[in-house]
Amino acid sequence: MDAHYQIRLARTEDLQAVSAIERGVFSSPWDSSAFRPFLGPLFSVCHVGESIVGYVVARVTFDEGEVLNVAVTPQHRGLGIGRALVLTVVERLADNGAVVVYLEVREGNDAAIGLYADLGFHTVGKRARYYTDPIENALVLALRFDSVTGVTKKGSKPRIFD
Repeated sequence: MDAHYQIRLARTEDLQAVSAIERGVFSSPWDSSAFRPFLGPLFSVCHVGESIVGYVVARVTFDEGEVLNVAVTPQHRGLGIGRALVLTVVERLADNGAVVVYLEVREGNDAAIGLYADLGFHTVGKRARYYTDPIENALVLALRFDSVTGVTKKGSKPRIFD
């Protein structure tokens, strides 16, 4: 990721830009008000100058983390922004007690599946007809942290155990 791009925690004033990205990227976008409750350590944005170009939202319940949403504007894809956002939130999930992280991804989203696999996620299930517009199955992916080392240093592949 180019040094001009920076990742930071999302702020209230970012929600309009995050919602615009959401509407431009997803066929069934979250309502803009759905993001507000997630403001905190598990909601980050990537910006270049004053422009928000991507975001990631996650949550942790007990020892399970879940990446709820990650998106990068089409014109900023392929630059490592999605990877950096996911790595950032995975590290924060580990810091908040998660020992495993789950996410769902469209079965046909080869680019995202490849990214997640490269980061150490593996398929643990499938949800039939999970997505609408168009209807598509979801793959459920998981990343388990190494029980000794946790997530390795930022930018490297998280370690998993089978």
